[in-house]
Amino acid sequence: MKTHVYIYKQLKKIYIISYLKWVKIPVWFKLKVNDVQVGKGLRSNGVPVIDVWDTGKFSIGENFLMNNGKRFNVIGRQQPCYFIVYNNAVLEIGNNVGISGSAFICFKGISIGNNVRIGGNVAVYDTDFHSLNKYHRRDAKLDIANTQSRKVIIEDDVFIGAHSTILKGVTIGEGAIIGAGSVVAKSVPKNEIWAGNPAKFI
Repeated sequence: MKTHVYIYKQLKKIYIISYLKWVKIPVWFKLKVNDVQVGKGLRSNGVPVIDVWDTGKFSIGENFLMNNGKRFNVIGRQQPCYFIVYNNAVLEIGNNVGISGSAFICFKGISIGNNVRIGGNVAVYDTDFHSLNKYHRRDAKLDIANTQSRKVIIEDDVFIGAHSTILKGVTIGEGAIIGAGSVVAKSVPKNEIWAGNPAKFI
């Protein structure tokens, strides 16, 4: 190996090790100030975005791993993980869950079971964000009042491929697999493989 290549690789290792030690501080701070209940064994590569509103609740089980930003699990479209929990909403993540650069926008409830893997750039939305009635959308108060939200449930041992979107009211059954780039608009039975837009049994 050429000298300059060796030096570069060693400096890169030192940087990553130092960064991972330093990053524990802002991650811990964000979890603490948002009153997130966290089990032991959490590992965070990079710093996530966490915003839990006053009456929202967010809990994480044991051995949780998340990759955030451009340095970790580099598969394109790199971003930090987003955990946004609005008032009266509940976001629950089980044990031995791993995620990369994914977004969880929780207006009502999102429940993730144990041993779940969620690929890069996945988005889980339990809400439409806006009313489906065009007249309601012309008025901010009516728009908010008539926006539909329904709980999303992701059961144990599910694997969701990168760049997929999971929409409101969906249950993904135990052991199911969602192909990369899918839009899941209806519930998926356990142990099935679904893919596409809209996602279908394959």
